[in-house]
Amino acid sequence: MSIKCAFLFPGQGSQSLGMGQDFFNNSEVAKEMLLAASTRTGIDFENLLFEENTLLGQTEYTQPAILLVGAMAHKLFTDATNIKPVLAMGHSLGEFTALVAVDALDAIDAVELVNLRGKLMAEACSKQEVGMLVCLGLSDEAVEEVCEAQRAEGKSVWAVNYNSDGQIVIAGIKKDLETLVPVLKDAKAKRAMLLDMSVASHCPLLESASAPLEAKLKEILKDGFIAPVISNVTAKPYNTKEEALDLLPQQLVKPVLYKHSMAAIDDEVDCYIEFGNGNVLKGLNRKATKKPHFNVSDMASLEATIEAIKELS
Repeated sequence: MSIKCAFLFPGQGSQSLGMGQDFFNNSEVAKEMLLAASTRTGIDFENLLFEENTLLGQTEYTQPAILLVGAMAHKLFTDATNIKPVLAMGHSLGEFTALVAVDALDAIDAVELVNLRGKLMAEACSKQEVGMLVCLGLSDEAVEEVCEAQRAEGKSVWAVNYNSDGQIVIAGIKKDLETLVPVLKDAKAKRAMLLDMSVASHCPLLESASAPLEAKLKEILKDGFIAPVISNVTAKPYNTKEEALDLLPQQLVKPVLYKHSMAAIDDEVDCYIEFGNGNVLKGLNRKATKKPHFNVSDMASLEATIEAIKELS
């Protein structure tokens, strides 16, 4: 029996200067992907990823950069092993890289798509100062109750990323998030800290981005899924263009049910392989699974993961 792998892809926040450089330096395939992405979008990815700059933290550049590196990692792994996933899943932006992994999106089309997604998100948030905040040590219900009470007082704050037990990210208007910090601490949060984010993801403030994103998706999505993708919105699998067109615009304005997704899939797989910079999702998954978790973020981890999968098989 072949090993059942879930392919995982991180989202915004996983970026760092130099990511993907080892792939670029050592693989003609990766180099060709980077150059094709630069040509398509007009973004100098070599400069964006490998040279000091102020753009990598701006969402319209962050998103395509993360997706490109994840797609490179996935391409090099599958070329070397011909292993296909039984399912794919991403955290927020990572859901789009997951669609590349199941052949529902072309990699370069996806880079262009999430560049647009980042622009749309930035535009939706441009008329007000927004942000995101991480809360540690409270239950989902406690955070939801606090946010609901704050909204009843006219504040704009929403629980948006259910990352793991005791870790939730909240999005909203920045001044409302700032006043939320002491409220969460009074509720016995271990930590409540504003994140370095210029957008407020997965909440109603992004409603204006949904329709133009859907229009672009209609142009480029394919109906050739080789495996299901787990939706951030529902924590359930989908495998058709029609479903994707419904779910992906919703993902902009609805919470990421990451921990719920992990709970739903853990019995279905033998291991997890995370593609892209670092191993952010491995950290989130410590409480969610005892299954092996590998990552492909450079040539050394690519080789190590290939060897580890051989041993498991």
